[in-house]
Amino acid sequence: MARALLGAWVVVRTGRSFAAARVVETEAYVAGDPANHADRGETARNHSMFAGPGTLYVYPIHQVHCANAVTRPGQAVLLRAAEPLTAGLPGLSGPGRLCRGLGLDRSDDGTSLVSGRVRVVAGDRAPSRILTTPRVGISQAVERPLRFLWDGHAEVSAPRPWRRSRAT
Repeated sequence: MARALLGAWVVVRTGRSFAAARVVETEAYVAGDPANHADRGETARNHSMFAGPGTLYVYPIHQVHCANAVTRPGQAVLLRAAEPLTAGLPGLSGPGRLCRGLGLDRSDDGTSLVSGRVRVVAGDRAPSRILTTPRVGISQAVERPLRFLWDGHAEVSAPRPWRRSRAT
């Protein structure tokens, strides 16, 4: 699912207005993964990860929020970066900026990505090339190739593998 979400739109309704962004970077958190918040079982903080597919799991970390699409009970995809599609949206490069720019916070945790205020819908185009890299910003199971990104897209968060490889 982490790969399949690239190119999908995140659409957020606030009152009568909408904001939309195209997903350009994700990270998978799977069963048996020590970096997965659900790895040690259900808690009050990660309860939404056990609610089932199509649930939004939002958690705070370092004074920002991160948003995940639950794919199976106890497994989720972190939405790491997105391209703003609505005029006036700031850059959404990085999970904290994505949540801040789209106005996502802990009050959205546990809501439906199908029928709630925040929805994930099929996009209008898919990336021509997807890169797979190790995840970033974690301290366990760092080496696992579970980060997926739209090759060369300006909104992908650092580190950007193509910058390193093209510079050498």
